[in-house]
Amino acid sequence: MPEQMRAGRLLSGLQQLVANVGIALSVGTVCVVAPAAQAQTFTLVTLHNFSGGTDGGNPAAGVVLDAAGNLYGTTVFGGIYGAGTVFAVDRRNNEKVLGSFANSYPASSLVSDAAGNFSGTTTFGGVPGVGTAYVVDIRGLLRQYHSFAYGRGDGAYPQAELIRGPAGKLYGTTFRGGSSRLGTIFQIDVFNREKVLYSFHRKNDGAYPHGGLVADDDGNFYGTTEAGGASGEGTVFVLTRERKERVLYNFGGLDGSDPQSTLVRDAVGNLFGTTVSGGAYGAGTVFMVTQSGQETVLHNFSGTDGEGSNPTAGLLRDASGNLYGTTENGGAFGHGTVFVVDTAGRETVLHSFSGGDGGHPRGALIEDAAGNLYGTTYDGGGYGIGTVFELIRH
Repeated sequence: MPEQMRAGRLLSGLQQLVANVGIALSVGTVCVVAPAAQAQTFTLVTLHNFSGGTDGGNPAAGVVLDAAGNLYGTTVFGGIYGAGTVFAVDRRNNEKVLGSFANSYPASSLVSDAAGNFSGTTTFGGVPGVGTAYVVDIRGLLRQYHSFAYGRGDGAYPQAELIRGPAGKLYGTTFRGGSSRLGTIFQIDVFNREKVLYSFHRKNDGAYPHGGLVADDDGNFYGTTEAGGASGEGTVFVLTRERKERVLYNFGGLDGSDPQSTLVRDAVGNLFGTTVSGGAYGAGTVFMVTQSGQETVLHNFSGTDGEGSNPTAGLLRDASGNLYGTTENGGAFGHGTVFVVDTAGRETVLHSFSGGDGGHPRGALIEDAAGNLYGTTYDGGGYGIGTVFELIRH
């Protein structure tokens, strides 16, 4: 995929949707057997069908779970002003909008603090209109931490979730902006002061970070860039605690291309993620990169015979080392899948979305203490505007 097409795909897609631009609960069950994951059976339950009205519409990110079992997330559209929401779904599957956005369109998931407040990013909005970082408190009061500026070396168009570091600081990435307009890594402190920690400034160090960051115990940050690198197909990078950026791995196409996911780490520092395209069949991969920069393709998606294709979201790694994720396309009905890749590299489709029960999931999954999985679909469901779902493990 040409770099200029790849770099602008999500941004132009959101802009097109913006230019063109009742709560219902339904339950549907599908039982599937997953031989690669110890022959477990899962039942899909739709917890909420978005209507596109005041309840929100088109969630592009996954959900987070609190200690009481409530789910929290964002929608790109809908709400009072039509430009997205922060929502909650309680244990009785009642959905409540905690905040509505004007001209902002949040595409990231949320991160909570000890007081129960939620922080995230919006792709647009703010004074220059190139994105914000925000917080929603426990009363539903929405306020901005920071408006990104673009033209002053600041970042622009953040797509990914924030992570919380020591002393209450928040860290994230912007898709564009920075000194060379190829994206940034930034920090926001407890006084709401933003600082650009790194600007991607040449194609060899990566360009256009779409996913968020993951940190290790030494204060290093790891992430992916959608483009750039030695072959222009994207990178896995590390930003050290001294704020020096180093490319750990350059994708070349057959080993994956166009990584948009936030990475996950194991106990020894191996990094796991997905690529939207590339691989043996051109339909994306699940990969692992070691601390020494060695990459292994754990699975090549084919998009045929009921398998998924084009995973955009990051992975969930369970205590046994199995990797769970979603594909935006493919599956038995062409509307995307939920899958697992076990420790032997065997992939199993846990669920194929039909459209009626949701379609085209773009967000990562989360797991509760019982091993049930939760996520969202960008469209499909009862109104065709997306869903919140649970996969109940039996």
